[in-house]
Amino acid sequence: MTNMIAKTGMDLRLAEIVAPVIEDMGFELVRLRLQSGNTPLLQIMAERPEGGIEVDECAEISTAVSAVLDVEDPIVEAYTLEVSSPGIDRPLTRLKDFDTYEGYEARLETTDLIEGRKRFRGILAGVEGSEVLINVDEGTIGLQFDWLADAKLVMTDELVREMLKARKTAALDENKYDDIEADAPDQEE
Repeated sequence: MTNMIAKTGMDLRLAEIVAPVIEDMGFELVRLRLQSGNTPLLQIMAERPEGGIEVDECAEISTAVSAVLDVEDPIVEAYTLEVSSPGIDRPLTRLKDFDTYEGYEARLETTDLIEGRKRFRGILAGVEGSEVLINVDEGTIGLQFDWLADAKLVMTDELVREMLKARKTAALDENKYDDIEADAPDQEE
């Protein structure tokens, strides 16, 4: 598990508990954060391996994760559990995310200064080994995945268009219509 999915020691412990549950359901853990406040918030982001997740699937994950957390009881105080999709301007937490979203604009932040800076904004250019490639004004640079503290897509018109297009394509699965047509009773005129 990388520090991008879970950052703190407590986040790592929680991720070790919930990741197997989420994976057994056919999903992947994208990010987990326990945020403090009057009532702590346990935020879990998950998706299918090929991307995307529906609201009812988030509810199913929430129910399953809740049951395991009730048994393991790692959080002493009352908390709120929130299970969601990574969203359009999603965090990039796994090396494969940088490959998947190649060609999209992203903001990356490193833990230490790299040639005098920590923040990089540019177009993702995939991965090479354990390096994340990004096209910035100075050219293409490679940053070791382990150097990253934070990374996320930048919400652009192009990104929104692509995500809506992908969602429409998924909704228009022609196989579903064949099933409906085959199940429909014959109508006589």
